[in-house]
Formats: sequence, structure tokens, C-alpha cells
Amino acid sequence: MLGLIHTLISEGLHDREFLASHATGFECFADYVMGVTDGVPKTAQWASGLSELPAEAIRALARRMAATRTFLVVNWSLQRSEHGEQPFWAAIALAAALGQLGLPGGGLGFGYGSLEGLGGQRRAAPRPTFPTLRNPVEAFIPVARIADMLLSPGAPFQYDGRDLAYPDIRLVYWCGGNPFHHHQDLNRLIAAWRRPEAVIVHETWWTATARHADVVLPASSPLERDDIGASSLDRFMVAMRKAIEPLGEARSDFAIFGGLAERLGLGAAFHEGRGEREWLRLMYQRARERAAQADMRWPDFDAFWDQGFVEIPAAEKPYVLFEAFRRDPALHRLGTPSGRIEIVSGAIAGFAYEDCPGHPTWMAPREWLGSPLAARFPLHLLTTQPATRLHGQMDMGTVSQASKVAGREPMRINPADAAARGVGDGDIVRVFNDRGAILVGAVLTDAIRPGVIQIATGAWYDPETPGEIGSLDKHGNPNVLTPDRGTSKLAQGPSAQSTLVEVARFEGAVPRVSAFDPPIDS
Repeated sequence: MLGLIHTLISEGLHDREFLASHATGFECFADYVMGVTDGVPKTAQWASGLSELPAEAIRALARRMAATRTFLVVNWSLQRSEHGEQPFWAAIALAAALGQLGLPGGGLGFGYGSLEGLGGQRRAAPRPTFPTLRNPVEAFIPVARIADMLLSPGAPFQYDGRDLAYPDIRLVYWCGGNPFHHHQDLNRLIAAWRRPEAVIVHETWWTATARHADVVLPASSPLERDDIGASSLDRFMVAMRKAIEPLGEARSDFAIFGGLAERLGLGAAFHEGRGEREWLRLMYQRARERAAQADMRWPDFDAFWDQGFVEIPAAEKPYVLFEAFRRDPALHRLGTPSGRIEIVSGAIAGFAYEDCPGHPTWMAPREWLGSPLAARFPLHLLTTQPATRLHGQMDMGTVSQASKVAGREPMRINPADAAARGVGDGDIVRVFNDRGAILVGAVLTDAIRPGVIQIATGAWYDPETPGEIGSLDKHGNPNVLTPDRGTSKLAQGPSAQSTLVEVARFEGAVPRVSAFDPPIDS
């Protein structure tokens, strides 16, 4: 994106009027792009050396963007890499330079490819929610820093300009989510998971998180409880009627928490005299009353429950992001300190973070094909969302299992890289780096460029020797290999996409996948 912006500036194609009225800091940022501040002009030729796109193609794209209505779409996954904040900030700077923010079909958006509702046309509508109380505990951590917190209680860390310290956690109570699916460097997480005195987990399936818990409370699946399905991005609210009674000793989260409250003598305060269906009725009725204030007529709860859904009306006119801000930036200020698009942020610059300067900046990650580490681990691992399941959910199902190669997660690799390593299509291969090793099934394809491999996330973690840190994962969970470090001190997000590995054909007897074996009934 910096090469595109350099072309816009050098050829006078940037929208000076829009930048002057709606943005701050572009002149300072332009000095960086043109090489005034660091002696390195971020030309199309410079960008070509990093991206391997022809310089003329970059220049031609910049000219085409400036000549016609352009909408930039940035995938969420770009943030999950070291310095992952920078591509998004650079995209905002590029959109501002084009001057089309607030115009129909112009500007930019994030995550439209993975979250369809972001581009949908629906009226704002209330959602059924529980009433919330103030949490008296003010300590918090960025979610990607779980292992850091458990391993280093009391240690200081930076987040968004704040000096914080990790709390000393003695008990982990985990309800919803699966850290042994989504966290990085699972061997490090295992070490961290041993530090608390107890780990309690609500779980429907015998996942790796359940296997690493001291107490597992069997939770019912969505088919075993009544609920309401709704989100701020959907046009339909769905009555999720229970299909079957909970199997075995499974109970809903409401029932589990209610049972704990009863033991503590707080049952009445918890359920307030209502069962699950009554709480759903109350939440729906409160949302229905708020909807009526917006001239939306919803049926009563019983009619909704019988019908199975409520449709949120379509928007009366297309929604254009930042339309009001473009029309009057003084009246419709943004939520930034200046009220404008901050291409240079004085606040962030004031943090003096070496890993996140005050404007969009190219900074090489520690792990990429241009780093010294590539001499030992010459393949860049990309971990994508799976097409055959949702994250790690239903990995044992027939759709996910049909995508496996000899029971392992597939690894897509360029035929040239595979040939250099003696790997054939369908071979079981070992993917490894200094953090660990996994077994996957090779899928040779020209759709992957040389030097890169791709493995979807979500294969259930399945170590050859359970409990042993560094044990070979037999099933192909790529988060055994990804680094557990923050994107920057500003955001402290995950850096999974900044991962280097090597691949070798696996020799010897292939161990059996046991990720889905049920617990031993004692």
C-alpha cells in the first residue's frame, strides 16, 4: 500500500482537498513515504522488492484507483501477524489519499469477506440480552496474552499506552471458547496451564482444553437447550428450540451456574424466580419494546417461538460508511482525538513504542522469508480458517474428516517445494520449527506460491505423548508452530501469520490419531 500511496503523491493523484478537510498528519506521513525522513522512498519499485509484484503493475493500479470509484477491502487475517496493525492503518491512509471515504461504492471496509453481515442492508435493531452488572474486578489482559499472564504473574506489560501488570491467577474458570484451538505456541500454553491451582471448564466435547482441565462440567449443545440466535449483523432473529433432552449428565450453562449459585446460597439472586424459558421471554420482551420505539412491530414471544424467527426490516436506503462525516466533518466527528482521520496519531507517537510508530510504517517481522531465520526454516506458514468446519468445532464430523489426508490435516504446498524435499501428494510429512512439530498430509498444488505452505486451523491437538511439552502433534494443529508474541505493545494481538517452518517427509510407522478418543470411564 505504501507503493500505491507513493505513486499517488508523486503523480499528484491524491485528493488534497479531502485530506485537508477530513484528515490530520498527511504531510508528515508523506515525508516518510517519499523518503524525506529516512532516506528510503517507498516507491513502486521498493514495494515490488517486498511483494514480488511488478512495479509497473503497482503504479497502474494506483492510477486506476484514482481514476474511478474504488472500495478497499482488507481481510481481518492481516492483523494476526507481527506489526499487524500497520496494514490496516496503511489502508486507511490509502483510502484517505484517494478521497473517496463516505461516497457510495468508495472508501474501505474491514472483514467483508468473512463477515457477510458487514455489507448487509438492515436497520439497526435491538437484540435480546441479559441485563449486565458492573464487574468489580478492573484488571484485564488482551486475550492473546493468556500464557504470559499465567507464566509471569505480576510482570509489567504495555497495552495501548498504559502501564499494566499481569494478575496472579490461581483458578481458571473457562466457559465458552477453546484456547487449545486458538492460542499460539501450544507447548508454551501447556506450561502456562499448569500454573493455576485449578482449571474448570464447561465443555460439550472431549477437546484438548477439556483434557487439560482439572474439572470438566459437561455442557449441553445448542440442540439440547432453548435459546435465541441473534447478532447485530443479521437480519433474522431465530428461535433455537431444544431438539432433544441433554444427554448423559450434560446441563446448560444456565443450569450449571444456577447449581453453583444454589450451593453458595445465592440461587434466588441468580435466577430471580425465572427458569431458562422465562429468561428468554423476558429478554425478548425487552428487546421487542425497544424495537417498537423504532417503529418495528415484532410478534409477542409465544408467536415468535411458534413461528421460529423474526425478520428485521431491510434498510430504507443503502448504508454508506462515513457518509455523514464526509458531508460535515465538524458536526459528525469521528471518535479520534482530533475528530478526523488520524494518518499521524499524536497519542500513539507519544507512547514511543519502537514496534508501533505514530503513522503507518513498514517494519519487517522477525519471521518472514526475508529474515535470517529463513536459512533454517525456509517456508512461510499461513494458517487459514477451515472450509470444512467452524474453527475447531465438529472436527470429528464427516465433512471435516473427508478433507483429511490419512486422518491428518491437509498441508497445501507448491510442487517445486515438495519435489525439493522428496514429498509426494498424499505423503505424511513433519512440519517443524524450534517451537514444535506436527504431522500433516501433503496436498501438492500450484495455487500456493513457492516458499509458502498453508494449513487450516482447527485440527484437535493430539500429542503423541500427552502432557509432554514438545511432543509431536499427530493430527496437524498448526498452533503448535506459531509464535506466542504480541503484534505490538499497542494492541498485543496474536502474531500467528508470522511463522517460519521446515517440512520433511515422515519416515517410519505413522502414529494413530487419538484426538477423538473419549475419556476413560473410571
